Amino acid sequence: MTLAKAHELLAVQANMGGGYNRNAARLILAEIQDEHGQAAVDNLIREFDLETLFGLKAGTTFRKP
Repeated sequence: MTLAKAHELLAVQANMGGGYNRNAARLILAEIQDEHGQAAVDNLIREFDLETLFGLKAGTTFRKP
C-alpha cells in the first residue's frame, strides 16, 4: 500500500471514529509498518492524532492478524 493510499484511508477512519474504525486503522498501520517501517507509522499516528482518537501510540508495533 502506498503512503498516499494509507493517508486517504486513515482520513476516513479518523473522521468516523469508533471501535470498528480503530481496528481498521490498526490494520492499515500494520500494512504500512511492513512496507514502509516504523517511522512512517509514527508519522501517520501523529498526523491524524490517532493517540487521542483511538489510543494508538507512536512506537507501537502493529502486526497483521
